[in-house]
Amino acid sequence: MIYTVTLNPSIDYIVRLDELKTGITNRTTSEEYYIGGKGINVSCVLAELGIKSTALGFVAGFTGEAIEKGLKNPKITADFITLKSGISRINIKIKAGEETEINCQGPHIDEEELLNLFDKIDNIQSGDTLIIAGNIPNTLPDDVYERIIEKLDGKDVRIVVDATKKLLVNSLKYKPFLIKPNRQELSEIFDTTVKTESDVVKYAQELQKMGAKNVLVSLGGDGALLVDEFGKVHKEGVIKGHKVLNTVGSGDSMVAGFVAGCIDKNDYAYALKLGSACGNATAFLNGLATKDKIDELLAQF
Repeated sequence: MIYTVTLNPSIDYIVRLDELKTGITNRTTSEEYYIGGKGINVSCVLAELGIKSTALGFVAGFTGEAIEKGLKNPKITADFITLKSGISRINIKIKAGEETEINCQGPHIDEEELLNLFDKIDNIQSGDTLIIAGNIPNTLPDDVYERIIEKLDGKDVRIVVDATKKLLVNSLKYKPFLIKPNRQELSEIFDTTVKTESDVVKYAQELQKMGAKNVLVSLGGDGALLVDEFGKVHKEGVIKGHKVLNTVGSGDSMVAGFVAGCIDKNDYAYALKLGSACGNATAFLNGLATKDKIDELLAQF
C-alpha cells in the first residue's frame, strides 16, 4: 500500500480576472476550486494511474468535510483525523496576467491529535510506501517529519520526502528512498546558486552522501534530472508545443508518476519518463494530470 501524508490540506480557490486592481471591487471572469495539498495531489494522480493509496493527514470544519468528499475515489482511501476546532484552509490563487497566491495558515493541531496520526503511521508495514509532502502548519513542531519517519525505523518501508530546506535535510539521516528538491531548494540547502546541469548533479550527489538514495530534481522549463542510487544520471526535458496553464501540483504529479513507474517496471529511466509525463500533463491542464493526458504525453518522450 502507498500512504501519503498531507499535514495541512486545503481547498485551492482559483479566480481569473482580466486585471487585478487594488482598493476597488474586482469582478472575476471565471473561478474554480480544487482539493489541494501536496500529498493529496500525489494520491489523486496515483488514482489516475490506477494505483491505490491511503491519504493521511488532518481536516477540520466544513472545508475539511469538503476535502474528504472531494477525494471520493475507489482508488483513494481518505483516512484523515478530524480536528476538534478550526477549519481546513482555503488558499486563493489570483490569475490576472501575473499569478498571485494567498496561502492561509490552517487550523491548530494539538499534541493529542498528532499522536492520533502517529497511531495510523504505526499501521504501515514492511513493503509499503510512505510519501510525505509539503510544509507543516505552524502549530506543529519542526521535527514532525522526523518523528513520523522514526516510527517506521526497522521496517522495510520505501520513504519519499518532498519538502523544503530544513524538513528535507533533517530527514536524510533516515536514508529515504527518494527526495525531490527543485533547483531553488538545492540552492537554499547549500547556500549557493545552482545554475548548470553539472551543478545540479554535484549537489544531488551531496544529498546522496547525506543519506538520500535517489535524488529527483525538478528544473521547471528545463525538465527534470535524476541521480539514482547506482550513481547513474538520467535527464528528461519538457514537451514542446503546449501552453502551460498551471504549475501548481506539477512537482507532486512528477512524484506520483515516478513512484508508479518504480512499482510498474522497477526501472529508474522509465520512472523518470512517467514522472515527467505526469508533471507535464498537470502543467498543460487547469487541474491535475488525467490518465488520457498522461498517456498522450508519455508517448512523446
